Amino acid sequence: MKKNVTIRDVARESGLSIATISRYLNGKGYLSEQSEKKIKDVMERLDYKPNEVARSLSKGKTNTIALIIPDITNPFFPELVVAIEGVARRRGYSLFLINTEEELLHSTGFWRSLESRFIDGLILGSFQFNGEVLKGMENMNLPFVRIDRGAEDDEDNSFGVNNSDGAKLAVAHLIEVGCQKIAHISGPSAYPSSLERVKGYREAMKKYLPLQEECIYEGDFSLESGQKLTKELMNNHGDCDGIFFGNDLMAIGALKTLKLMNIRVPQDIAIIGFDGIQLTQMVDPEISTIEQPIYELGKLATTHLIDMIEKKNEGSAYVKLDVHLRKRESTLGNIPRV
Repeated sequence: MKKNVTIRDVARESGLSIATISRYLNGKGYLSEQSEKKIKDVMERLDYKPNEVARSLSKGKTNTIALIIPDITNPFFPELVVAIEGVARRRGYSLFLINTEEELLHSTGFWRSLESRFIDGLILGSFQFNGEVLKGMENMNLPFVRIDRGAEDDEDNSFGVNNSDGAKLAVAHLIEVGCQKIAHISGPSAYPSSLERVKGYREAMKKYLPLQEECIYEGDFSLESGQKLTKELMNNHGDCDGIFFGNDLMAIGALKTLKLMNIRVPQDIAIIGFDGIQLTQMVDPEISTIEQPIYELGKLATTHLIDMIEKKNEGSAYVKLDVHLRKRESTLGNIPRV
């Protein structure tokens, strides 16, 4: 078995002190050209690899950021991860991905465990920022940004989209294709983004269909809740001819339920989601959606966090990006109602 070469071996072979070798490795303090060359030659000859973790800890910086998300099975998050990891890598940082349930963030054990990872900053997506979560982050004393469902209006270091305007676009499009009774299957009311989408739905309904009583079912952004609540909705409101879903995954889940109920999309009912994930183009029919700039969202949040870590900004950004209506078969083939 090959013996691990240590800094002591380099010092002994070069005839220099451990402190001198350490100054060379950390780039601190003066060294003569002769000493630098001698150290470099010995390191190459002995095939010495510095312990990068130990060096990072000695500098108080590991060039690692953590991304905490609630559901890696939701295709929205892998698309977000691609953007965040790409920006981090180009800036010389590694990404530590944590997929965890909401409840775990409320325990002190979670935050103690995270402290042992020696990270430089946090990106938190899609969680409620109650007192316990905020206390855990404050105890770590690290820069952090909020993204997606975790973003809140007028909160520093929040990166989200204009959810209310997106909901209005969705309802207006359903009106455009002839829908006369439109329901909304929302995300959890604990998330600011869900509340903003509900708000947009209500305002659009008041504008376009003021006589219709609002029809809202609260889901949890999962495929299963899209299936379950669509069935419940159609059993209770068989005359519903348009559904705006709080995210794409619930809209995808609804397709199977509607097919099993012999309700045709878009001939009998038009559906539209929210997010713009690629999977909406891989189902039949393809699903209309309110498209978030997912890559841009991840890029801006990661760039801002790393600038905070490197003290290149004051950490006070608030970003709300525009969304876009992407019309597809789940609405475009709809037959206008008489």
